[in-house]
Amino acid sequence: MTDTLPSPILLRGGSLLTLDGPAGFIIQTGDLLVEDGRIAAIGGTILPRPGDRVVEAAGHLIIPGLVNAHTHSSETFLRGRFERMPLEVWSLYAYPFLVDAPVSPRLLYLRSLLLAMESLKSGVTALSDDFFDPPGHDLERMLAAVQAYDDAGIRATISNAVINIPTLDTLPYARAVMPTDLRTTLDAAALTNTSTYLDFCAAAHAAFHGRKGRLRFMVAPSAPQRCPPDLLVACHDFAVRHDLQFHTHVLETKVQAVTGPEFHGKSLIAYMADLGILSSQTTIAHAVWVSDDDMALMGEAGVSVAHNAISNLRLGSGVAPIRRMLEAGINVALGTDGLSSNDSARVFDLMRVTALMQGVPGPDPADWLTAAEVLAMATQGGARAGRLGEVTGSLAVGKAADLVILDLDTYSFMPLNDPVKHLVFAENGNSVRLVMVAGDVVVEDGRLTRVDERTIFDEIAELMPAHLAEQAMNEQRGRVFEASFAEVHRRASQVDLGLNRYAGDLPAWRKQP
Repeated sequence: MTDTLPSPILLRGGSLLTLDGPAGFIIQTGDLLVEDGRIAAIGGTILPRPGDRVVEAAGHLIIPGLVNAHTHSSETFLRGRFERMPLEVWSLYAYPFLVDAPVSPRLLYLRSLLLAMESLKSGVTALSDDFFDPPGHDLERMLAAVQAYDDAGIRATISNAVINIPTLDTLPYARAVMPTDLRTTLDAAALTNTSTYLDFCAAAHAAFHGRKGRLRFMVAPSAPQRCPPDLLVACHDFAVRHDLQFHTHVLETKVQAVTGPEFHGKSLIAYMADLGILSSQTTIAHAVWVSDDDMALMGEAGVSVAHNAISNLRLGSGVAPIRRMLEAGINVALGTDGLSSNDSARVFDLMRVTALMQGVPGPDPADWLTAAEVLAMATQGGARAGRLGEVTGSLAVGKAADLVILDLDTYSFMPLNDPVKHLVFAENGNSVRLVMVAGDVVVEDGRLTRVDERTIFDEIAELMPAHLAEQAMNEQRGRVFEASFAEVHRRASQVDLGLNRYAGDLPAWRKQP
């Protein structure tokens, strides 16, 4: 791996789906020239020059790289581990309160690298990692994740999230239902103050933001109910000052929808609007339980939403009102969320579920999402949410050469009808043959070019028994909190908010606890 710019590459005779402008969803056959990491020319016939590498792309579809707008590398080793848990209970196990020691820097590196590897092989060229590494904010530990993304060759935006309100003060009913001894245990947790976190953000920004032209820092207060107003405002100010993404979780579950009125007398979105932290810098992960008034505020402010369709289903959070978000002028991107609440880093899976799921809320097909809308969310929408709209998200002259070449001679495209619909409803990443990030070929013939997969798999397999044994011990310690957090979930589910984001006709609770 070197830091030099890749050699010029001419992709010849491919089917181009540029997503650039009104005609961007119409396939054109032609060539694409990559030079100095950017798209130098596109369309028609481009004659190769001495020194150009020529890739024959006939019979292949060339698309912009996919963007994963919200994930957590912290969960990479926890896929396939939990089921039938709402967020408030699942969090106890995916992010245990009681741990002996944080994971080693090597495991931090490997879990981030594995996420990048899976992402690249399935056509994801950019991701936003809301890295979480309690109990503190150690720059050297965070840089292990940054190095993993650097080594893999992916475009990544990374932050170390912060929570600095005691856990029991972030949830309605929590103090009332938690036994006294357990309250004392949770209240003893150390919390970061605002100035310390801002110092960390400044150090992280200075350490790696802009590295290789593809690694960026973002500011990530975990959620408005988990951080005090001074931290939220200071983080947003920092993001605006440095043109960074302000990335946070809002209204993922009904518990959080109850939290706003209980704590602030208004929705969490209205609370954020009052603080002045809704803006084009702001990316909100989830936004399942938003009201029409919330969406109007978000649209007026230019907010982006990272829609996590699979995770929301996995944790029983509900169905986000995506059509109404689009009508409100909200930029919608797609996020896998962490691999513990999704189990895959494949954005192709996410596109399919997103499109299908939006047929559930109502019978009018005019309200359902089109394949073109979903593909735009997975490319342009993600780029815009990450402050990368001028860099990636479409194939256009001057933009970074972040692109994917798919083989059309596969089950997903046989026979070929509408390529956009094939991409959203049929493809799962198995047709990916070549992936570029900033003009560097990071996947070729279905293989990673910068990482030895077998070596990494073998190392992870060797380290996992001890790591998962430690994880199991942490989960066992945390089990004492489960009944109380389950009760918070149960009580909140019975509150009438005047809106519903669940699907189906099951009663809220068929069996009383």
